[in-house]
Amino acid sequence: MLVFRRRLGRRQIPRMEFFRSVGRTIKSTVVDSGILDHPEYEVDDSKKGDGYEVRHYPPSMWVSTTEQGMSWQDGPGRKGFFKLFNFIQGKNERSQKIEMTVPVATRVQPGAGPNCESTFTISFFIPPKNQESAPKPKAEDVFLETWPAMDIYARTFSGYAKDADYLREAQVLTEKLGGSVDLEQSFYFIVGYNSPWQMFNRRNEVWFVKKLQETDDTHGETKE
Repeated sequence: MLVFRRRLGRRQIPRMEFFRSVGRTIKSTVVDSGILDHPEYEVDDSKKGDGYEVRHYPPSMWVSTTEQGMSWQDGPGRKGFFKLFNFIQGKNERSQKIEMTVPVATRVQPGAGPNCESTFTISFFIPPKNQESAPKPKAEDVFLETWPAMDIYARTFSGYAKDADYLREAQVLTEKLGGSVDLEQSFYFIVGYNSPWQMFNRRNEVWFVKKLQETDDTHGETKE
């Protein structure tokens, strides 16, 4: 059963100026999430529940990186995002810029105990036009992966989401499903669709995955 826990010389650019520059770049890239590419999915209206929906996602390619930590917001989420952002800004074998997409999805594998680190795999969806020819990352800890077809139980909520918000919504989704679905027990997803600069109409989600036939515990890929 899934358990949710909180847990002088050469001129240099001043640190604050550096972060402002990075922030401007990200803002210009991802500020309007409504026009960004996203993975296609079908909603199964026959299984729509109170406060969640059931979606079928076909196989798709993502770029990912993995971080360890006690909580997503205390470092792993931010560090993982910037590694992937560097990839789409050209840190790849072809120095190719790739368009930003939504959502930013994080696969959470909870730690074995309350004082154990969890594993967070942060992922960007590869745009449709690059799905068949995405360049390989230069960074050793960034990788391309193909997600198998998945049936997702998704609960959507608004606001600036933090760990506590995702945990709360995951608990609500667990209660609404009530053990009626055979779900993957070793991981779930926390998902965000908006840049930090979007003040209103923010969209966050928790995803539970219907049990796959046989999965790779590292990347969630179906084994051949």
